[in-house]
Amino acid sequence: MINQTWQFQNKFKSIIIRGGRVIDPANNFDGVADVLIVDGKIAAVEPDIKASADFEYNAAGKIVTPGLIDMHVHFREPGQESKEDFLSGSKAAVAGGFTTVATMPNTSPVVDNAALVRSMVNRAEDVGLINIKIIGAVTKGQNGQELAEMRDMIDAGAVAFSDDGHFDDNAKIFLNALDYLHDTGKIIICHEEETSLVKGGVMNEGKNSAILGLKGRPTVAEDIAVARDVLLAEYTGGKVHIAHISSKRAVEIVRDAKKRGINVTAEVTPQHLTMTDDLVNPSDASTKINPPLRTKKDCDACLAGLIDGTIDIIVTDHSPHAFEEKDREFIYAPSGFPGLETSIGVLFTELYHTGKIDLKTLISKMTCKPAQIFGLDSGTLSINSPADVTIIDPELVWTVDAKNFYTKGSHSPFIGRKFRGKVVATIVRGNLMKLNQ
Repeated sequence: MINQTWQFQNKFKSIIIRGGRVIDPANNFDGVADVLIVDGKIAAVEPDIKASADFEYNAAGKIVTPGLIDMHVHFREPGQESKEDFLSGSKAAVAGGFTTVATMPNTSPVVDNAALVRSMVNRAEDVGLINIKIIGAVTKGQNGQELAEMRDMIDAGAVAFSDDGHFDDNAKIFLNALDYLHDTGKIIICHEEETSLVKGGVMNEGKNSAILGLKGRPTVAEDIAVARDVLLAEYTGGKVHIAHISSKRAVEIVRDAKKRGINVTAEVTPQHLTMTDDLVNPSDASTKINPPLRTKKDCDACLAGLIDGTIDIIVTDHSPHAFEEKDREFIYAPSGFPGLETSIGVLFTELYHTGKIDLKTLISKMTCKPAQIFGLDSGTLSINSPADVTIIDPELVWTVDAKNFYTKGSHSPFIGRKFRGKVVATIVRGNLMKLNQ
């Protein structure tokens, strides 16, 4: 067992990361090199840098990448701090190698106005250890009936919009939202499950739900929702981003839409790439998520879509809950589990080390691709770019233990799992946050 104690304040004017395998997909760079950081900016990326620095990090045998980006997390502020807050969430992000995250608005109250966005931006700057971006709601209260003040929220700092956790059933309202944002360049992130088909469902509908006697959430609910929003994006010319895609048919719909030039992008989670509904255990609510764990054919389709570019980015959908909320009967427990601290372990163990995906593709989906889609000043090791860097030991074997989590959420389907591959250092704006081993 490794000692998971992070030093969260290590400020140096200059840092050299020596001898790591630098993978920077934004610049098509993959090779052994040094990375020089000066005054919080990338100053050089090249072999055998001769300059000295205030601190040198020996990255031999490790992978050095742009800081990881996660555009779909739940940090639960405001109003749900018993589940997570900006400080605990950003500590979990650092431990997982993420230097930029975007937090969803399904909080209490919902982040649906400029004043709340502004307060969240200020809160993130005050307590966050990483770059925390704010996503605003599409509709007031996320009730799907009246558009929120999205342009005001953009002025206040919102980077995108979503009614995540809810499918906007009213097609006219959603069409109006796309029209309203058309000239802003902002994206709507869509939770895609047609409401009438999933009501009361707690897992994927199929053989396993029948065996377990649990009401299902069918893949067709996702497929219908994705198809509708793709068609509305085509009709309006608006930008639609499919959240946590999970079904084979939905992937096919997005692939076809891209071939036709529609403004649609998509994301997938590590769990929907690697886990199936065979793992659902009614006595363990950690496997209860929305959309639910699907079948192997759905997992395989999501992986194929990730590799061929149909699916643009990887997100964690980090969704911690208070222990007493999740530690109850499966049908009554809330959906979701914390994912920031386990994502690299899952992806390296299940996808990279098994030869299912190459490192450049994997890293691009977590760095430059989300930065490009959402217009972020990150995801690259370009000279003079902000010094957000992640260092990964691809061979480090470790066991998931909730006692070592920085998130407030302790329920994870990965507890007790051995993974191969772990983040060992994270640099945010030139500040080294190193894992002691």
